[in-house]
Amino acid sequence: MHPARRTKLGTSPAAPVREGTPVSTQPIDATTTSAWQDLSEHESTFTADLRGWFAADAGRAERLSFPLADLHVDLSKNLVTDDTLALLKRLADEVGLADRLQAMLRGDHINVTEDRAVLHTALRRPAGKQPALVVDGQDIDHDVQEVLAKVAAFADKVRSGEWVGVTGQRVATVVNIGIGGSDLGPVMAYEALKPYVQDGLEVRFVSNIDPTDLAEKVKGLDPTTTLFIVASKTFGTLETLTNARLARDWLWAQLGTPDDDDARNEAVAKHFVAVSTALDKVAAFGIDPANAFGFWDWVGGRYSVDSAIGTSLAIAIGPDAFRDFLAGFHAVDEHFATTPFERNVPVLMGLLNIWYVNFLGAHTHAVLPYAQYLHRFPAYLQQLTMESNGKSVRWDGESVTTTTGEVFWGEPGTNGQHAFYQLIHQGTRLIPADFIAVANPAHPLKDGDTDVHALFLANFFAQTKALAFGKTADEVRAEGTDEAIVPARVFSGNRPTTSILAASLTPSVLGQLIALYEHITFVQGVVWGIDSFDQWGVELGKKLALEVAPAVQGDAAALDAQDPSTKALITRYLELRS
Repeated sequence: MHPARRTKLGTSPAAPVREGTPVSTQPIDATTTSAWQDLSEHESTFTADLRGWFAADAGRAERLSFPLADLHVDLSKNLVTDDTLALLKRLADEVGLADRLQAMLRGDHINVTEDRAVLHTALRRPAGKQPALVVDGQDIDHDVQEVLAKVAAFADKVRSGEWVGVTGQRVATVVNIGIGGSDLGPVMAYEALKPYVQDGLEVRFVSNIDPTDLAEKVKGLDPTTTLFIVASKTFGTLETLTNARLARDWLWAQLGTPDDDDARNEAVAKHFVAVSTALDKVAAFGIDPANAFGFWDWVGGRYSVDSAIGTSLAIAIGPDAFRDFLAGFHAVDEHFATTPFERNVPVLMGLLNIWYVNFLGAHTHAVLPYAQYLHRFPAYLQQLTMESNGKSVRWDGESVTTTTGEVFWGEPGTNGQHAFYQLIHQGTRLIPADFIAVANPAHPLKDGDTDVHALFLANFFAQTKALAFGKTADEVRAEGTDEAIVPARVFSGNRPTTSILAASLTPSVLGQLIALYEHITFVQGVVWGIDSFDQWGVELGKKLALEVAPAVQGDAAALDAQDPSTKALITRYLELRS
């Protein structure tokens, strides 16, 4: 058994045509199920032994490896036996995972606290798919395809040079202004798919309200060839609108726009578009509402990269590649909806996370892409997983009955090996890790006769092998190591990993990876009985920031109203501000 132990936390198929309806307000408490009790008993006598398991079972790797669209997923180096997996599958059955999944796909209002459907899977349903999806009296398929066609038509205009700025110049740089899901998804996908970006086009991303972010992103840009996309559903997000106004001021200043409304509005109309449904606010900003691309309240921000939020990506890689991106999502959606749980990859990976968090005491989860273009993928997953499942109340408002959520983190490739792998290999904490790699690189370079990508992936294979099987004291001694340092060079092994392989990092494969983790997150949320689709935890700090802002700007009465620590910090800031 790994030295880390579990802790207890006490805290207050294709969708048919159907109207969206509220769902049961009472989740099934996983800890009261017979499967949970049996898993607890199983864990009490469980001893991880990957060396022994592989030695005794020549078919383990084949039996615990699964196809998922274009992905090959090897779960064999996880700390599970067949008995463990059978119990986890039973747990999924007993908490009603299948029913909850179908409720999501047909548009029931499973986002209980906001009384909304959860239909990100509808964003990637192919045109003409039957049966049609109608929710709350709305033809969802029609709405999605209408917006997708509008985004595609606009992307084609920008890519062809038909869309021009006020001086008649074609767009060379797109600057996406958004935050959270309106930034993390598009920037991650853009970085991942750079080989598919049209020559002569660049996309930059502004998110942080720190003025440095915008200043650095517009540095060196030609305003006559720059297009800004302001991504905010309500067109009221503080950070996004502040940055949008700063970008507008920059545009006017750089163009030398005369100080009259007509000239300024013309500049904004030619150099700004919006992803928003608040058309009145869009128009008030100066953007032509015809150049606003909408989406819906049933799309959470962290699930929106395949909606109009991905407009910058559609411009960069083109509508055809963007359709391939959506097709990758849909392939995994179909697998998730139709594959029996014992072979269902998102279900299995979600249940493995439950095993590690709730029974083996894991607190974090590493995602380690051996593909440089995926360097922003761990950051993207931080929002997806931690904003979704960082909850201490269930969807019925009652306190959770067990630990929920884990910290997702990671870095690409061998960078991490020279940074934090020490902790994963020889530390006292259990850190499950997902390794992701592609067989065919975008840049197949050689160092003399050495295939550098093959050398790179040798590290991928070696790391999962070392984590699984380690090195015993006798093996260290056999290398002639001085006895005094033998303990320091022992690797315990039994460090769990999942390996995910694809042929290449295509738009479709990227969509598959994103959808895989969306559904893993959903599975965990169902087991924990939480609403994975709201995010009230981000609201308090934002509200308080508005209340604190006058004090930071010198309002003495507002400063006096702060608690002693905050007051002292603001006072010190004001003293330091030159």
